[in-house]
Amino acid sequence: MARARRRDYLRQVTESGALETFIDQHRRLFVLTGAGCSVNSGIPDYRDADGAWKRSPPVTYQAFMGLEATRRRYWARSLIGWKRISRTAPNAAHRALARLEALGKSEILLTQNVDRLHQAAGSEAVIDLHGRIDRVRCMDCDRVSPRAELQQQLEQLNPDWPALEAAVAPDGDADLDGLDFSTFFVPACARCGGVLKPDVVFFGENVPRPRVETAMRHLDEADGMLVVGSSLMVYSGFRFVEAAARAGRPVAAVNLGRIRADHLLALKVEAACEEALAFLL
Repeated sequence: MARARRRDYLRQVTESGALETFIDQHRRLFVLTGAGCSVNSGIPDYRDADGAWKRSPPVTYQAFMGLEATRRRYWARSLIGWKRISRTAPNAAHRALARLEALGKSEILLTQNVDRLHQAAGSEAVIDLHGRIDRVRCMDCDRVSPRAELQQQLEQLNPDWPALEAAVAPDGDADLDGLDFSTFFVPACARCGGVLKPDVVFFGENVPRPRVETAMRHLDEADGMLVVGSSLMVYSGFRFVEAAARAGRPVAAVNLGRIRADHLLALKVEAACEEALAFLL
């Protein structure tokens, strides 16, 4: 057992050295991050080491928009989950990538996360591929408002709910089940009375085309790609690795477990994100 642990340690040390060399050899890296980057901040990820769901898949765009009952359930769980995700802080992985930008070696940071922890750590050149959990958008008039503002309304309209306890779930969700959500009240848009939705891309919803095109332009300017904390099982992120490979740009990845793009990688480091990037700090 001790021999196996030593072997794993030596492998990680070797991979970490190779990653440091990879970063040193590239002038402008296109960085793509996923849920693994925020796990050490207390936000659970969605998938296991094999890329399979750890839990039931998140609500789809079609279900959210199609049924009022689904929206009631979503916002009831979010009322509990928001209290936690709004207090999360960046970890060493976020700070390391902010340092990479400060060193002038990051072309852009494209994140699949919606938690804004990269920005909180000091990264400025960031594209939120899947949107922002700290904002709410009206699906009728397109008005954008702070999520904290909606939280106040939800708590005022549903005074018995904030005291409920629930296990933390990914992206501001909470495991709040077995309750009668029909009594939960969700406010409408203050401007037009329309349906309110988190300003994030749900499963079954397309990433806005201008956002993808902007990211692709940055990829054209990069000389290499670094994936941090993503299994890339969702095509919205995987397509950028495909594009990098087509353009002949080498791709390195840090992730615990299987990556959809394993066959396209020039380097893979199987370690926690904050451990693999510690040399940047």
